Amino acid sequence: MYDVIVVGAGPAGLTAGIYARRANKKVLILEANSYGGAIINTHAIDNFPTQPHINGFDFATKLYEQTKELGAEVKFEKVIEISDGKYKKVITNKREYETKTIILATGSDNRKLGLDKEKEFTGKGVSYCATCDGAFYKGKDVAVIGGGSTALDDAIYLQDIASKVYLINKNSSFKDDNGFINNLKDNVEVFYNTNITMLLGEDKLTGITLSDGKKLSIDGLFIAVGRVPENEKFSSIINVDDKGYIIAKEDCHTNIEGIYVAGDNRTKEVRQLTTAVSDGTVAAIEAIKYINNLKEE
Repeated sequence: MYDVIVVGAGPAGLTAGIYARRANKKVLILEANSYGGAIINTHAIDNFPTQPHINGFDFATKLYEQTKELGAEVKFEKVIEISDGKYKKVITNKREYETKTIILATGSDNRKLGLDKEKEFTGKGVSYCATCDGAFYKGKDVAVIGGGSTALDDAIYLQDIASKVYLINKNSSFKDDNGFINNLKDNVEVFYNTNITMLLGEDKLTGITLSDGKKLSIDGLFIAVGRVPENEKFSSIINVDDKGYIIAKEDCHTNIEGIYVAGDNRTKEVRQLTTAVSDGTVAAIEAIKYINNLKEE
């Protein structure tokens, strides 16, 4: 029996584990992939207090090691179902666990363009992580598609690796660019009010067709069009909004007592690293209160 099971080992989930362990609760963190969540792909973090210029991998590793040092148990298993009750159940692809509380910190996944061959070309020219795969395209021509700060950040990272970077934005400006647009070099060509309509190539990506009919020969395409919350497996018992985000206010409570949400998979105005760790803190504290009340009954 665990006091707290955290689903997801990103910044929100790991922070929740830290706070729950500091309260001497028995904690299990379950993660389907690798620790760190989306932040692990960020090549430079400049907006986290006391940690200027740290890269995402180093930040996530420090957080993971801190959580483990405090005694949280971490298992890399995929959660496929949760159930309610005085004691909750979390079912993974390997086994079933019982717990007093659950914190859902699953974050979000890469949003797809929905084009033919997109899945087929993933890893063969199509990528969702510039910092992971950018080095494979040294001296080559690449494209980035997206309308926000992530797309700009990817283009800035790739401009020092690739020979040419095409930055494609379906809108007339970049959302939340934070002045990043001024950091683009001469080898970056920006297309506004433009989309990608087709991926070209046989066994791998060789080019793209734009919405104006223009074709670009490229070796790599980096897709940065946002993310979608990973809440499908919980939506049968947890209330979500029309976009799939778990409905919760700043106290991180869901509609089920003893089940909380933390991070980018909940309804919120601001999704940043600092707000993710804040959610992890709040969710853990609320879970601790719930557990202590159970003891008093």
